Parts: sequence; C-alpha cells; structure tokens
Amino acid sequence: MPDVDLVIRHGEIVTAAGSAGCADIGIADGKIVQIGGTMDGQSEIDARGKLVLPGGIDAHVHLSLPPEDANTEPRWVDDFTSGSAAALAGGITTLGNMTFPGSGESLFAQLQRETKIAREQTIADLFLHPVLDDVTPRVLDEIPRLLGLGCNSIKVFTVSPRFDSQEANYREAIRRAGENGLLTLMHCEDRALIESATARLVAEGKSSLRYYAESRPVISEVMATQRAIAIAEATGAPIYIVHLSSARALDDCVQAQSRNIPIYVETRPLYLFLTQARFHDEDGGKYVGQPPLREQHDVDALWAGLREGVIHTVCTDHAPWSLAAKLDPAHSIGNVRPGVPDLQTMLPMLYSEGVRSGRISLARFVQVTSTNAAKLFGLYPRKGTIAVGSDADLTLFDPDLTRVIDRSNLYSNSDYSAFDGWRVTGFPTITIRAAAKWSSGMVKSSVERAAERSCRVGPRYRFRAPSGHDHRAEKHAAVLADGHIAANRRSRRDISECVNAGPFPLVLQPHGRFS
Repeated sequence: MPDVDLVIRHGEIVTAAGSAGCADIGIADGKIVQIGGTMDGQSEIDARGKLVLPGGIDAHVHLSLPPEDANTEPRWVDDFTSGSAAALAGGITTLGNMTFPGSGESLFAQLQRETKIAREQTIADLFLHPVLDDVTPRVLDEIPRLLGLGCNSIKVFTVSPRFDSQEANYREAIRRAGENGLLTLMHCEDRALIESATARLVAEGKSSLRYYAESRPVISEVMATQRAIAIAEATGAPIYIVHLSSARALDDCVQAQSRNIPIYVETRPLYLFLTQARFHDEDGGKYVGQPPLREQHDVDALWAGLREGVIHTVCTDHAPWSLAAKLDPAHSIGNVRPGVPDLQTMLPMLYSEGVRSGRISLARFVQVTSTNAAKLFGLYPRKGTIAVGSDADLTLFDPDLTRVIDRSNLYSNSDYSAFDGWRVTGFPTITIRAAAKWSSGMVKSSVERAAERSCRVGPRYRFRAPSGHDHRAEKHAAVLADGHIAANRRSRRDISECVNAGPFPLVLQPHGRFS
C-alpha cells in the first residue's frame, strides 16, 4: 500500500534559506509529510531539472468590485475564479484580496459579503483585507474584534478624501489595529499635492497621459509615506506600505526601519521593469498605475532594496481591465483606469530579470514572493516554506524554459499584458495547491466548478502569536497537464485539525511576526 498520496521526485528544493539540494517530497492529505528517504505514492511527478519552490503568495490583488461599481461599465473583468486560475498558472497558490465596503457597510458586513462570493468562486487559497472608508465609531469598535473572527489586516488609502477629513479617526483605527495584532496596509499618495499638480498641468494644456507621471509626482508619495511612518512611530502599529515606486520613499522607509519602526515594504512588477518613458508610447495608457511609473534611478533603487532585504514583498496589485478600457481615448491625467493584470507573469518575470540577471539571489526570490508574505500575514509555517507539516503548496519551476509572453497563453479575462512580447526564461510547469495539481493550459469548467466548491477561502489571521484557527475543507484533487485539468480524486483532511472559525471561514493557523 502506498505510503503517501503523491511523491515529487528528484526536484531541487529551494526555500528562503536557499537551495537544500535534491530530495523527494511526500504529500498526504494536502500536507508535506516526508522529505527525503524511501517512500511510495499513489502518483508521482518527476521533477528532475526543476526547482521546487513554496507556492507563491500574492498579498495584493483586486478580484472583486467595490459594490458601487458592480453595475458600471467598463469594470474589472476577472473574478475569483479567473483570477485564481491565472495565479495558479503563474505559480501563485494564495491571494490577498482587497475588500471594499458598500455605502454605510461595516467591516464585518463587507467581509461577510465578500466571503460568501469568494467561497463560490475561488480556486486558489484566499484571504481578505477590509478597506477602511468612513471611519465611524462602529468601525472603530469592530477593529479589535477582527482577529477573533479570522481577519488580521485593514487597508487604508491616504489618497482618499476621507483620510484627511477624518485623520484623527484613521490614526485611531491604525492604533487599535496594531494594539490588537492587526497589520495596516497603506496606499501612500497625497491627495492635495496630486490635485494641485493635476490642476496646474491642465491649465498649461498638458492633460494627456504623456504627463501622467508629473500629475502624481514623487513628492506626493514621499509625503504620504512620511505620514505613514509618523503614524507607525506614534502608535507603535506595524504598517505595510503597498506598491512603493520611488527611491525617495524607499529611503524614508529604510531610515524608519533603522530606528526599529515597524515599517514593511511591498513593490510591484511594473516598477521593476518599466519607466515613465512608456507614457509617451501610443499605447501608454495601458501602463497607468497609482503611483505612476518612475525613472530609471528609481527602478535601480527598488532592485537594490530587494537585494538588501529592505523591500519585503513583490505583489501584483492585479487590476484586470480590458485593453479597450485602458486605452479609452477620453482618458486624461485626471481621468484614468489604474492598474494592470499581472498574476500569471509575476514569478517568471522576477526570476528572469532578477535571478538570472544576478540582481537578486534565488533565496531572496523565494523570500519576496512567498516566505515574507506568509510571515507578515500569519500563514507561516503553514505556507511560505517547504517543511514537514506545511501545506503542500508547491511550484515546480523550470529555470531554463523560455517563452514569449503572449496574451493567448494567459488565463486572466483581461485581454492584454503590460509585458506582451517580452522573452522570459524561467516558468512554472506544475503548481500544487494542497491536493490540487496544475500546469499551464486551459481549465475545464466542470473540474473548475468542483474545485470552487471545495477550496479554502477567507480572511486570515494574526501575524504574531498562534491561535490555532483552521477550517474544515474537502479538497478536490485535480491535475492540469498539457493544457487541461482532469479530475483525479477527493480526500478529506483529518477534522481533528480543524476548528470553527466563526462567520469568516478559513482561519489558517498563524505563526510568528515577520523578522
């Protein structure tokens, strides 16, 4: 009788500590149960010549619409199904989705609404970041209770008009979040400076997207980043700066880290590979993000930040517009659709342009795409590493496979990539999410629906002390090979590992602050 469900043979295991050499990995009931030694499996994968990496964790995606945009056109074209299919095809097994409130909706209500939708759709593992808007006394009262209900983060936009008008309330929300074991994500741009720069450019007749970078200048990011650092210093609350784009803002974060202020930094692929010169292209609108693309010295600084470990994660901020929506001729610097689709290309691009070029080590690649996010968002060591007892979330990666990025090979419903035509070396060939196994190709809808009904979803959990939350889940094992997913078998985890997570399902066992 086989010892395990699946054996991965002869792959080179790589974790945040670097290469551990080649060894077989045994998987049973969605867990890694053995590394090395003799084992027999019901099925096997020959990973000879492949890297075996912890499944990627993209903690910053947009796979659901703000309620007020649900019936508008155009709108984001991915949902949890198509977005998580793109993620899995790109070697990413876990996603952190931004959850926006409806008018007058409480934090609890927005999480309950989004969790219900996600449970019916997602294929990848998922956690949710509730976005703060109107910080009412009710919202403030709910923040200390979020962790007990399975959520360990909040999201703040400093560019929101309410951030300035309710500054004291936002600061109190962040203080309460930190005091109660939550991490605050902050989008750092200053609204007043952006409005002033945009008005000046329009008055000068410079309203086309050629001037987009000037409309959201570096100083607007620097000023907002400095405010975030000041809030962290004043309250002691840990703050995670999302999609940082400039050398100057990074310098402020590094100085704060040197003073032991709990500031963590995320950047995204757009800022590592492209500069604001793209806005002069005929299709420059497809590169619009917030903040905008910067200059080459900013790109160089971000790579240095990754190499030196002061930038902790690379995440996509996946925002799946159609190309027609991005290139709308009515767009101007004050009227844009920000963000790009990036879930399937992030790992290959970072490996090709980062590891192969010598900009970052293979260990750093694993840290910024998986391990650090797992630690920051309470998933480690369940996720973010390869160890006995960890979830079997693994990416088999061919470091020598060369492809040209082509929209026809991507799973997102978005019909373009910012990197169309780029020649890239290093791609995932098989992605394993616990009991489900994928490789690049088309998704059969029947299996997709089965996976949707049985996968994990929900906000996740404290990034400090363990609390033992988990969920009861029936896994649907599936194999995607040569372009197709085929049903394989079902298994149920030992329910002794599972507990009721309250109204927000799937609390994964937390473990340890990032350090």
